[in-house]
Amino acid sequence: MSGLQTPLLRALGLCARARGLITGVPMICDAMRTAKAPRLVLVAANASENTKKRLNDKCTYYKVRLLTLPIDIDTLAHAVGKSSSLGAVGLTDENLCRLVTDALEKTTHENKE
Repeated sequence: MSGLQTPLLRALGLCARARGLITGVPMICDAMRTAKAPRLVLVAANASENTKKRLNDKCTYYKVRLLTLPIDIDTLAHAVGKSSSLGAVGLTDENLCRLVTDALEKTTHENKE
C-alpha cells in the first residue's frame, strides 16, 4: 500500500463503515434499477475488461458517474473490509461521493509531483 493512496483508502473505509457502499458488480447493476441507485461507481484499475465494459454500459444508460481507481482489486477489497477480490463499489450518498472524489484528486495530484 502506497503512502500516497492512504487518503483514498481511508475514505473508502469510512464509506464502508457508514454503510454507504454497494459492493460487487452484480449488486451495483441491480441497484441501478432501484431507488437506491449509486451516485458514483468506482472500478479497480485491474478489473477485467468485461467488468469495465458492463459497468460503463450501465453507468452510461442510467447516467451514473464512473471512475477508475488507481488501486487493484485486492487493495479495494481490503479497504472496504472484504476478504475476497472486489472489482467495483458503488457509493449511494452524495457527501461520501464528494469525500472519495476529493481524496482521489489528492492522490492523483500527489502522484504527478
